[in-house]
Amino acid sequence: MKERREYERLSFPFPVRLETITTNGKQVLDLTLKDISASGTFIPILTSFPEGTRFILTLTFPTSKSQVLKSVRCLNGCKGSLVRSTPHGIAIQFDRECHMECLKIL
Repeated sequence: MKERREYERLSFPFPVRLETITTNGKQVLDLTLKDISASGTFIPILTSFPEGTRFILTLTFPTSKSQVLKSVRCLNGCKGSLVRSTPHGIAIQFDRECHMECLKIL
Protein backbone atom coordinates (compact mmCIF):
# COMPACT_ATOMS: atom_id res chain seq x y z
CA MET A 1 0.00 0.00 0.00
CA LYS A 2 1.40 3.41 -1.01
CA GLU A 3 2.01 5.91 1.78
CA ARG A 4 -0.47 8.80 1.44
CA ARG A 5 0.97 11.13 4.06
CA GLU A 6 2.32 14.40 2.74
CA TYR A 7 4.76 14.90 5.65
CA GLU A 8 7.01 12.57 7.62
CA ARG A 9 5.90 11.73 11.13
CA LEU A 10 8.02 12.12 14.21
CA SER A 11 7.27 9.30 16.65
CA PHE A 12 8.06 10.73 20.03
CA PRO A 13 5.93 10.69 23.19
CA PHE A 14 5.36 14.44 23.65
CA PRO A 15 3.23 15.35 26.67
CA VAL A 16 0.28 17.45 25.49
CA ARG A 17 -2.58 19.33 27.12
CA LEU A 18 -5.68 18.95 24.97
CA GLU A 19 -8.58 21.34 25.48
CA THR A 20 -11.87 20.67 23.73
CA ILE A 21 -13.77 23.56 22.20
CA THR A 22 -17.48 22.72 22.43
CA THR A 23 -20.77 24.45 23.11
CA ASN A 24 -21.10 22.30 26.26
CA GLY A 25 -18.12 23.96 27.94
CA LYS A 26 -14.52 22.89 27.90
CA GLN A 27 -12.73 19.73 28.88
CA VAL A 28 -8.99 19.65 29.54
CA LEU A 29 -7.00 16.43 29.24
CA ASP A 30 -3.31 15.83 29.90
CA LEU A 31 -2.18 13.15 27.45
CA THR A 32 0.84 11.96 25.45
CA LEU A 33 1.14 12.15 21.66
CA LYS A 34 2.00 9.00 19.75
CA ASP A 35 3.34 10.91 16.77
CA ILE A 36 3.28 14.32 15.14
CA SER A 37 3.83 15.77 11.68
CA ALA A 38 3.74 19.24 10.17
CA SER A 39 -0.01 18.93 9.61
CA GLY A 40 -1.37 16.85 12.47
CA THR A 41 -0.98 14.40 15.32
CA PHE A 42 -2.30 11.12 16.69
CA ILE A 43 -3.10 10.95 20.40
CA PRO A 44 -3.83 7.66 22.17
CA ILE A 45 -6.99 8.11 24.25
CA LEU A 46 -9.88 5.90 25.27
CA THR A 47 -12.41 8.75 25.18
CA SER A 48 -14.28 9.23 21.90
CA PHE A 49 -15.20 12.56 20.33
CA PRO A 50 -17.36 13.30 17.28
CA GLU A 51 -15.60 13.98 14.00
CA GLY A 52 -15.00 17.71 13.60
CA THR A 53 -14.55 18.33 17.34
CA ARG A 54 -12.25 21.35 17.78
CA PHE A 55 -9.22 21.29 20.07
CA ILE A 56 -6.53 23.59 21.39
CA LEU A 57 -3.18 21.83 21.88
CA THR A 58 -0.34 22.82 24.17
CA LEU A 59 2.83 20.73 24.12
CA THR A 60 4.68 20.46 27.40
CA PHE A 61 8.23 19.11 27.29
CA PRO A 62 11.63 19.91 28.77
CA THR A 63 13.36 22.77 26.97
CA SER A 64 16.63 20.83 27.12
CA LYS A 65 15.57 18.66 24.17
CA SER A 66 17.04 18.96 20.68
CA GLN A 67 16.50 22.04 18.46
CA VAL A 68 13.72 20.25 16.54
CA LEU A 69 11.86 19.68 19.79
CA LYS A 70 12.35 23.30 20.81
CA SER A 71 10.85 24.33 17.47
CA VAL A 72 7.72 22.33 18.27
CA ARG A 73 6.83 25.00 20.85
CA CYS A 74 5.29 26.89 17.93
CA LEU A 75 2.36 24.47 18.29
CA ASN A 76 1.40 25.79 21.74
CA GLY A 77 -2.10 27.20 21.60
CA CYS A 78 -2.60 25.76 18.13
CA LYS A 79 -6.10 24.75 17.07
CA GLY A 80 -7.14 21.72 15.09
CA SER A 81 -10.04 19.42 14.28
CA LEU A 82 -10.63 15.74 14.88
CA VAL A 83 -10.52 13.95 11.54
CA ARG A 84 -10.53 10.33 12.74
CA SER A 85 -11.38 8.45 15.92
CA THR A 86 -10.38 4.83 16.52
CA PRO A 87 -10.50 2.53 19.55
CA HIS A 88 -6.80 3.41 20.00
CA GLY A 89 -7.01 7.20 19.84
CA ILE A 90 -7.78 10.29 17.81
CA ALA A 91 -6.20 11.99 14.80
CA ILE A 92 -6.17 15.78 14.83
CA GLN A 93 -5.45 17.89 11.76
CA PHE A 94 -3.94 21.26 12.58
CA ASP A 95 -5.54 24.40 11.19
CA ARG A 96 -3.59 25.66 8.19
CA GLU A 97 -1.97 28.51 10.13
CA CYS A 98 -0.63 26.00 12.67
CA HIS A 99 1.18 23.78 10.20
CA MET A 100 4.68 23.50 11.53
CA GLU A 101 7.39 24.45 9.04
CA CYS A 102 10.01 23.04 11.42
CA LEU A 103 8.65 19.50 10.97
CA LYS A 104 8.24 19.64 7.17
CA ILE A 105 11.97 19.05 6.72
CA LEU A 106 12.18 15.79 8.70
